[in-house]
Amino acid sequence: MKKKKIHPSDLKRLTGYLKNYKIIAVVALIFGIVSGVGTVASTYLIGLSIDTLVGAGEVDFTALYRVLIWLGVAYLVTVLSQWLVRVLSNQVSFKIVRDLRVDTFYKLNQLPLSFFDRTSHGNVVSRFTNDLESLSEALVLILSNLFTGVIIIFASLGFMLYLSPILTLVIVLITPLFFLVGWLVAKYSQKYFTKQQNILGNLSGYASEMITGQKVVKAFGYEAEMEKTFHGMNLDLYNWGQKAQFTSSVTNPASRFIDHVAYLLIGVVGGILVINGTGSVTIGTISSFVIYSSQFSKPFIEISGIMTQVQTAVAGLSRIFKIIDTPVEKQDEPDAIVLDKPQGKVDFKDVSFSYDPKTTLIEDLTISVEPGETVAIVGQTGAGKSTLINLLMRFYELDKGTIEIDGIDSTEYTRDSLRTSFGMVLQDTWLFNGTVKENIRYGKPDATDEEVIKAAKSAYAHSFIERLPKGYDTKLGNKGISLSTGQQQLLTIARVMLADPPMLILDEATSSVDTLTEIRIQTAFLKMMDGRTSFVIAHRLSTIREADVILVMDKGSVVEVGNHDELMKEKGFYYRLHESQFK
Repeated sequence: MKKKKIHPSDLKRLTGYLKNYKIIAVVALIFGIVSGVGTVASTYLIGLSIDTLVGAGEVDFTALYRVLIWLGVAYLVTVLSQWLVRVLSNQVSFKIVRDLRVDTFYKLNQLPLSFFDRTSHGNVVSRFTNDLESLSEALVLILSNLFTGVIIIFASLGFMLYLSPILTLVIVLITPLFFLVGWLVAKYSQKYFTKQQNILGNLSGYASEMITGQKVVKAFGYEAEMEKTFHGMNLDLYNWGQKAQFTSSVTNPASRFIDHVAYLLIGVVGGILVINGTGSVTIGTISSFVIYSSQFSKPFIEISGIMTQVQTAVAGLSRIFKIIDTPVEKQDEPDAIVLDKPQGKVDFKDVSFSYDPKTTLIEDLTISVEPGETVAIVGQTGAGKSTLINLLMRFYELDKGTIEIDGIDSTEYTRDSLRTSFGMVLQDTWLFNGTVKENIRYGKPDATDEEVIKAAKSAYAHSFIERLPKGYDTKLGNKGISLSTGQQQLLTIARVMLADPPMLILDEATSSVDTLTEIRIQTAFLKMMDGRTSFVIAHRLSTIREADVILVMDKGSVVEVGNHDELMKEKGFYYRLHESQFK
């Protein structure tokens, strides 16, 4: 497997987020300096307290009390500073992750529909949860340890040089081994962490899909196969995670082994210096050096100890920036026109499109729709019906040709004005966590309660809403009650009716309701479609008998055009579809 390296630009961009909170970071750095100096000074004072022994069993208590007072002050300042460093580091970390989450979510709204078609929804959610949480944890550890650790390293080095250059040299010669261990482990383990995060995203996506589709899973007895697939993915995650954790876990014990070797060398070399009376080395000096050795290496050991979190965070950061760097939907031209009060004339001229360049879906399609006409689009599955709507809404760009609205190429309009000119009722319903009233009002945020109720009545949803525990104020979704698929569909229809758009797109809009309700909704739709250009995709041909024009599609091409009676007389493709449903 090709190894994925840490991209320097990712870390540079993360630093850019840190700059937004440089004041808090600077204050944390100041307290880090105070904490580091206090820690090192405490060690020096401990050595002095030992040297107050002036003889066998004799102690200079005056000097000892003075040292102990300063030692108490140093400990108090150190503890308080460490606490403040931790608090401020948490603030910086959480705010950076918050900004990243906001930027990523904002970017999702700019991405083309094709991104969501090819990317698992669970995988995207995993980046908001697993990846950003890993980054948050790593940032807290790095910032809280980094500020204090750097100061401790330099302050310890200064005090050690002051006490004994020879013993300092022993520690400095040992230190590069810490870097060597960390570099070697990072080199071989990063690829494992990257693979682990990718598998975790796929696993989250699969779990999300299976949980959402539990009804279908149970209906088809797919539980065993689902468990088998999940077990395989989970086993992959375990294997790669085990490799990542094992490789990374080598760092900490190796660092501690090197640290213990340093203790041993200090004891041996220091003892020789004291016995030989070389320089100013005392028992107190050796005691301080043993602690300094630990303090000097501690930041390196701590960093090595959190390498697992750091490497997981780096892999997650790369996945987050991958979303942020995904090319956005093509921007509107600076002189783009706002589509205001469209007449509803729609022309497809020599339109060609394919999702895969190797497979042509729609080729040289030409359709002309007059204002106020109801256009029904029928055909077998995969004929290109929904694709036609995707192109009309500019969810995808054409390979060739143009789609004109009121005689102007749709690409010359702003996307927002083009899309809001169409009211869409899809086969797949979407309701968010909120009240019934809020879900209907989504189509028109400033609508009054009376307008909401009127729309619900038009969609034949008012009666079942009234029977809900709190009527229009009943909570839906995870924190509220669940509605049947048909009831959800009625609410989405009410939402569009409230928005009262100039043009309509109905994609199997009544597929989830009973026959009696369907007849009522068709009546409401006919009233709403009066005077509006409407595109209706339907598999049940009984619902489109009154359409002005019926487009019969097959393999991306329009093979027949006409109204119901005309097409039945031709006894062609439409006639065969109709007969297959009613005989």
